[in-house]
Amino acid sequence: MSSKYINEKLKILEKLMMYKFSKRVLDIILALITLIALLPLFIVVSVILRFTGEGDSFYFQERIGENNKYFDIWKFATMLRDSPNIGTGMITLQSDPRVTKFGSFLRKSKINELPQIINVLKGDMSIVGPRPTVKKHYESYPLKTREEIYTNKPGITGIASIVFRDEESLLSLQTGDPFEYYKDVIMPFKAKLEKWYINNRGMITDLLLIFITAWVILFSSSQLHYKIFKDLPKRPF
Repeated sequence: MSSKYINEKLKILEKLMMYKFSKRVLDIILALITLIALLPLFIVVSVILRFTGEGDSFYFQERIGENNKYFDIWKFATMLRDSPNIGTGMITLQSDPRVTKFGSFLRKSKINELPQIINVLKGDMSIVGPRPTVKKHYESYPLKTREEIYTNKPGITGIASIVFRDEESLLSLQTGDPFEYYKDVIMPFKAKLEKWYINNRGMITDLLLIFITAWVILFSSSQLHYKIFKDLPKRPF
């Protein structure tokens, strides 16, 4: 093994370490600002949830994180407590009867995802990264894909979250088993998107993905991500 090859590998490793350090600093700053700014909203939503549905303000679910380690993700409670064991299980459909009335609003507005800011502060997640999955969905990825994707911390938002922001309505259109469609069609394409992110990760990419996330929340039909990232795999369905 030549010294030139070793030096190149060391430079790549150093660059990756600097990126991860810078990203962690940005995560902490953005998470603290967001948590302070949205604290009144958190309080209002928590109180409403406490007196509606089944009385739970937060929902915790085990997800796969960096280096394939488990962690509990934070979300506002939007579904019935025993939802994973009834109906379509881990798959949520549009107009899913397990979703509460107020929960439906929280899901459509993406407010239900905001408590993940706490996961960011704890170091379980990043603002931007591959979407953390439950074990059942995670095991649908090929082994090599699992090893590649989760070298990075999972994110509140990411390229797969942006491209599949209509996932619930897409699954609702299927006449067969929605999980089989998710496993055989959506998951393989999500893997391509997450691999694209790993190959293109960097502070500029992360900042652009944060901007695009805010943009598509306001303009749900926008395809801005394909205009900005020309080499992004095109969704075939």
